[in-house]
Amino acid sequence: QVQLVESGGGLAQAGGSLRLSCAASGRTFSGRAMAWFRQAPGKEREFVAAIRLSVAGIGSTRYADSVKGRFTISTDNAKNTMYLQMNSLKPEDTAVYYCAAALGTVLSDLAYVYDAWGQGTQVTVSS
Repeated sequence: QVQLVESGGGLAQAGGSLRLSCAASGRTFSGRAMAWFRQAPGKEREFVAAIRLSVAGIGSTRYADSVKGRFTISTDNAKNTMYLQMNSLKPEDTAVYYCAAALGTVLSDLAYVYDAWGQGTQVTVSS
């Protein structure tokens, strides 16, 4: 059974940067879809970004329009760790961020596609 542990959340000022990490155990990333979602107070969980790294090391990514050009998703297969580099942060990026893993390969923006979830890490952006 896969276990996911997020880290790297915290407080940042608008325009600043944070990098989130998601360490996985029990399942290799290779060839499978991994994603970041976020949930702000009183709102539904929303898709942020997804990645699939092929066995050959070629990656495919997908981003929500709201973070495109500001956030970058990546993986380090050797460390079985996924990252979310967040630049040009905005107050509306404030949320609990969750990493998720799927059994399949589709870069879906639907939460139910992902069968394993981390516990979440808080990101707060002040104006």
